[in-house]
Amino acid sequence: MAMIQTLAELFGRAEHSVTHLEMRDTYGSNEPDFVAWLGGTSVEELERLGNMNAWVDLIRANVKRGVTFRRARIVSEPHSDYIAFEHAVSGYSNLAGGELVRWLPRPQAKDIPLPGCDFWQIDDGLICWVFQSGDGEPAGFEMSEKPGEVELCRLAFESVWQRAVDHTEYKPS
Repeated sequence: MAMIQTLAELFGRAEHSVTHLEMRDTYGSNEPDFVAWLGGTSVEELERLGNMNAWVDLIRANVKRGVTFRRARIVSEPHSDYIAFEHAVSGYSNLAGGELVRWLPRPQAKDIPLPGCDFWQIDDGLICWVFQSGDGEPAGFEMSEKPGEVELCRLAFESVWQRAVDHTEYKPS
């Protein structure tokens, strides 16, 4: 099953909220938009090509039914090329769908208890752990409703969210 289909099913379970914590500096270095951007394709041209339309439509549909999406990114500074790309395209790939996005420089997260991998959390309950290979390629996922994991993710996300800077105010280094 394609990841977008899996996420559509996961998001369909949400009644109120979806949170997503990203903690890596590289994701999917073979992603077509990223490769094109590295090659000099402008953000405007990437938006025109519409490779992110399915994502934007998925988020927009869930936001329309009342689900709030919050994404927090813990990032190293100076940024990796991939994080610079994510920041550049967040306007049309995340914000356009209705996601709220915040950024937290890694040193400001040093005292926050964090899980060992990225996750999605549905209504402060169900967790979808997201695994990547060492080079950031997708390596699977796992669902959990274990109370300790649910609480770890809820507390970690909220702690990061409180400290993080809104996308519109965050300036990449």
